[in-house]
Amino acid sequence: MNGILLIDKPENYTSRDIVNIVSKKLGTKKIGHTGTLDPLATGVLILCVGNATKMVELVTAFEKEYIATIILGIKTDTGDITGSVVEESKVHISKEMIVEVCKKMTKTYEQTVPIYSAVKINGKKLYQYARDGKRIKLPTRKVTIYELECISDSIYENGKTIVQIRALVSKGTYIRSLIEDIAKELSTIGTMSSLRRIKQGNYTIEACNTLEDIENGSYQIQDLTQILSRYPIIVVDNYLENRIKNGSILENRYQEEVILFQNKREIPLALYKIYEKDPTKIKPWKML
Repeated sequence: MNGILLIDKPENYTSRDIVNIVSKKLGTKKIGHTGTLDPLATGVLILCVGNATKMVELVTAFEKEYIATIILGIKTDTGDITGSVVEESKVHISKEMIVEVCKKMTKTYEQTVPIYSAVKINGKKLYQYARDGKRIKLPTRKVTIYELECISDSIYENGKTIVQIRALVSKGTYIRSLIEDIAKELSTIGTMSSLRRIKQGNYTIEACNTLEDIENGSYQIQDLTQILSRYPIIVVDNYLENRIKNGSILENRYQEEVILFQNKREIPLALYKIYEKDPTKIKPWKML
């Protein structure tokens, strides 16, 4: 059983919970997920099953698209509504102001990693420092916000402004941090009250299986076509096919960062990438 299994993760499950459920149902421990969703979050969770686990690194790097709800006027220790409120104020902000900030935030920038995350510093996860009450300088990551738009009216309720955004972002982007950065640009505070991942790479929420589908056996496992189609394809003769199958380093004649080699029968053989020690050559990256 090899391939890609798309799950619409429900709320109040960790990504690991989903892996455990699917692993038990499919009778295999060879499953990896490709981008953690917090228990609060729902939506696209891509599982690589069997030999497809070698694709985890590739799929994790795909851009991701989210729908998120923001509450302006509340700040929590976790960056979302599940945390403890650490600051609160009355906030009434128009949709027009939020739209302008969304345009401004569509960029590449250094984003601060939230304290409640699994990123490690000195071998210890950040959330462990938080739980121990220890202060630590939070790391930053360069992230890209490809698209960011306000998709709802600005609702003023109980002294707070509530609005929804859609965000298409690069690997490593924390939507909780993005929301806090949006709030900062609006000269206020904010937190995330809901999050739904609707797309990762070419995989959409509409193609996902539910946990009920997994339970009753009506799920579908996809092949690697959608993943591999993102890379330039080179069809090779029998001589090169044998060299590739043996993991040979090849001359870099293709002017590409990553190349997918196929044989004449259109069977994928391997992904190659530039050899760091000698850029005039390419080396095996993922054998297929």
